[in-house]
Amino acid sequence: MRYFTTRAEGAALDDALRDEVRGEFVTTGAGLTHYELRGPARGELVLLVGGLTVPLYYWDRFAIQLHAHGYRTLAFSLYGRGYSDRVATTYDEALLVGQIAGLCAALDVQPRHVVGSSLGALVAMSYVRDHSPAVDSVSLVGPAGMERRLPRGAGLLRYGSLGWLLGKVVGDRMLEQHLGHNVEQEALAAQLSEMVRTCYRVDGSLYSLCSTVADYPLVDRHDLYRDHRSSGVPTLLVWGAEDDVTPIGRLPEVETLLGPSHTHVIGNCGHMASFERPADVAAVFTTFLTSLSER
Repeated sequence: MRYFTTRAEGAALDDALRDEVRGEFVTTGAGLTHYELRGPARGELVLLVGGLTVPLYYWDRFAIQLHAHGYRTLAFSLYGRGYSDRVATTYDEALLVGQIAGLCAALDVQPRHVVGSSLGALVAMSYVRDHSPAVDSVSLVGPAGMERRLPRGAGLLRYGSLGWLLGKVVGDRMLEQHLGHNVEQEALAAQLSEMVRTCYRVDGSLYSLCSTVADYPLVDRHDLYRDHRSSGVPTLLVWGAEDDVTPIGRLPEVETLLGPSHTHVIGNCGHMASFERPADVAAVFTTFLTSLSER
């Protein structure tokens, strides 16, 4: 897919804009990554990997919960999200997994625990497989990758010039539809939409989204789940009971493939459990880690 910008964008991601936002920036290979390293200095480090559209701010309420339990967090925005660079390249697995490896190397840190949500769950498993097999735990929240094929409209993004044209014309509509199905609570849905929309004013944001859908292996990732199970890394699986983005109906299949150490379903919760129910997810997460330390 050729790089493009749209009329809905118009903001340059330059030093002036970066100076306006919270967080730090570091070069991670393909570009600058926007990140925050927060929490108790001596706490075990938890790497937080977000999904298809969200900036690092998505993790704020969850990170605060972890800090209260003594953990340190590293949140960041994937390329094309938040205020990380919009890279004029293919948004594939090598790019996004390599970004995490570059970030950890640049900061000279080694996460003890990795949490991934939706697309971020796939990125997290691939990162652990390729770069960090010695982590103590992985937690997957509403993980993607179980569908056999992309929805018909999204699948068209993979077809050269047609995908480029479709992205330019209806990419914004695709974003809106995605945001409209993420959380159950209306007030939080509005907050999430504003958070994401503010960042999507940056030139190249919709290209990054469309290229990820077209070029990242988002579907039929059964082998990745099997590989993760064979790694033996203790794994927590969390799902919102009302999740219809990565449908809760896939839970039994994921459990069979993944063999998680523990599974927890959060009632009255949509796709973005870490954002919608941060205290509940943090409680499950910390209880899970405590159980591991007591083995």
